[in-house]
Amino acid sequence: MSHGFGAALPAEDGRPRLPGSLHLNRRLSQWLEFHADGRVTLKPGKVELGQGILTALSQIAAEELDIGFGRIRVQSAATPDSPNEAVTSGSLSVQDSGSAIRHACAAARAIFLSVAAQRSGVPLEALRVEDGAFLGPAGEVGSYWVLADSGLLETEASPEARPKPPEARRIAGTSVPRIDLPDKVFGAARYVHDLRLPGMLHARVVRPPARRAVLQSVAEGPLPEGVQLVRDGSFLAVLAEAEWQAEAAARIASRALWAAEDTLPEEATLAAWLREAGGRGEHSLVLERADSAAPPAQTIRRSFHRPYIAHASIAPSCAVARWEGEAVEVWSHSQGPYNLRADLAKTLRCAPEQVVVRHGEGAGCYGHNGADDVALDAVLAARAVPGRPVRLLWSRAEELGWSPFSSAMLVDVEADLDAAGNLLGWRSDIISNGHSSRPGRAPEPTLLAASMLAEPFPVKPSINPPLVGGGGAQRNAIPVYRLPNLHVGLTRLLEMPIRTSALRGLGALINVWSIESVMDEAAALAGADPLDYRLRHLDDPRAAEVLKRAAAMAGWAGRVKREGFGMGLAFARYKNSGAYAAVVAEVEAAERVFCRRLWIAGDVGEVVNPDGVLNQFEGGAIHGASVALLEQVRFDRQRITSDAWETYPILRFSEAPAVQIELIARPEAPFLGAGEATMGPTIAAIAAGIQDALGARPRALPFTPENIAAAMEAAP
Repeated sequence: MSHGFGAALPAEDGRPRLPGSLHLNRRLSQWLEFHADGRVTLKPGKVELGQGILTALSQIAAEELDIGFGRIRVQSAATPDSPNEAVTSGSLSVQDSGSAIRHACAAARAIFLSVAAQRSGVPLEALRVEDGAFLGPAGEVGSYWVLADSGLLETEASPEARPKPPEARRIAGTSVPRIDLPDKVFGAARYVHDLRLPGMLHARVVRPPARRAVLQSVAEGPLPEGVQLVRDGSFLAVLAEAEWQAEAAARIASRALWAAEDTLPEEATLAAWLREAGGRGEHSLVLERADSAAPPAQTIRRSFHRPYIAHASIAPSCAVARWEGEAVEVWSHSQGPYNLRADLAKTLRCAPEQVVVRHGEGAGCYGHNGADDVALDAVLAARAVPGRPVRLLWSRAEELGWSPFSSAMLVDVEADLDAAGNLLGWRSDIISNGHSSRPGRAPEPTLLAASMLAEPFPVKPSINPPLVGGGGAQRNAIPVYRLPNLHVGLTRLLEMPIRTSALRGLGALINVWSIESVMDEAAALAGADPLDYRLRHLDDPRAAEVLKRAAAMAGWAGRVKREGFGMGLAFARYKNSGAYAAVVAEVEAAERVFCRRLWIAGDVGEVVNPDGVLNQFEGGAIHGASVALLEQVRFDRQRITSDAWETYPILRFSEAPAVQIELIARPEAPFLGAGEATMGPTIAAIAAGIQDALGARPRALPFTPENIAAAMEAAP
């Protein structure tokens, strides 16, 4: 079955292995459909989040079918008829969905050609495909379009299907224009926010003044004409004919009486709270090995801290829901339509078949933001008006204050060096809440409003996906460098005052930063250049190549020290199994630290759309720079206080670094994914640049003047 950790992780089930998500969704008609008018409908279960995935998947399909790229139309994922590809996350879309579509299309091509050969009498090996037409020595003998209604796709994909070799590809590997961008550029109604259905009402949620507050009562009083109040326990919403009416009616918050208490830790002592709560946490061993008993000549001991981080999606989350009898239909920008359906059904205590979830694009997200939560909000509001669609939009304050956050974390590292300064041993211990409370993975629903109902569901601590699924807090905690002795431990907090879940990179952000920071210190103690020191501890030639390439791009060997400026270098292989990325950062220390330039070298295996990969690498790096320099969730004892851009600043266009990227082409290699590979190394490279500029190595995110000053005071 699918475990829902970004990919469908099939168990050994005795069936012949099929690539990626195809193994669990084996029928070809689930993936594509041919039409007599010369079109092909592609039906992936992965969704467009602004990352350009639908374009890359269309390229793969057009390539394997030998048709023009323009013939492809992509059907948005929906629970009635799309393959269940779990969650669009983890940089796994091309790896899991792309490999599935490549094989499915190769299988379909083989079936259609075989039928054409049988009907025409032309030997199979004498046939070729040109833009969907089947050509023999004497001309056309059929096409996909002629056979479109023959039911040939109502079969399972054959494990024997053979996609094209890399050297035969002509569409995959080229930068075709993104198919989702024209509507967005020209303002067409493409987003779920733009959806307007006949008779649609608008809704807003009335939020409590504190986390876990309980609604006691709502004072009697008039409501604006046409406005309806919806309440279920502590869930309170208003319905209205017009959006402005719903917005105005939501101000009845002043008439709601809540019972609130202090449930959040002190922000100023968050690191101490994490360590103290860790003593009551769930301890586990990530990896341990001991291959050398040689005593160390010296040991580096360091601790690293990161705060809670928000997704800070530019547009607030939105959903539309409509009840018809005992069934509900939902339009959502969820990353996992089937997983959302599962939690909606649990919350409503109904069969999953009574819930239909249709994906509609939203603003780009970087993990588990408010998209799933707002879907339940819309469903609960719409239940009060059967037959009428209800559109529910969150506010900026809700998006920044009530979405799940990425967990605050502590990482303690000890690195042993031998007399020559080489790595001898490594010990790291991680303290963190879990990094996934995505829907569909637990017996109880994890959606926000599920805990607020009159019959509430418990809020369970978030989980950490296993390493086979990429890991959570322990993601990238195992150094890729040569280490005779290694111990990596994890403490998952069982207390969760602030709801945590997946944000781009998960635990990799602090783990890559802590590893690379200690590597820099070890290099300094060994009297070695940071690049040379890494290379002498690497056995993976692909890792070494991206490091050398990034260094060459930045002129690392000939860098000249400038007053107030610094350069830093960092590297990671995402999840230790995904894309390789090396980053060199140039920072300027002015009234605060700015990242001015980034040089990035990457290896993502086969590249389907080079421009798309460059966009993903650059986007991840700029996101990393924003997290490194600015981002921190603020709170008091009862509520999140960073619920506006003024209190949760993100990187502005004027502050974005210039980015130069080079990709190492490996068309023969498997897909590795690109969306999250650069974020961790960028944070680590900026930290190293700060050390180079100021002589202070940051130990806490974000790298604000206050945190840098604290690092200076604490420096040995």
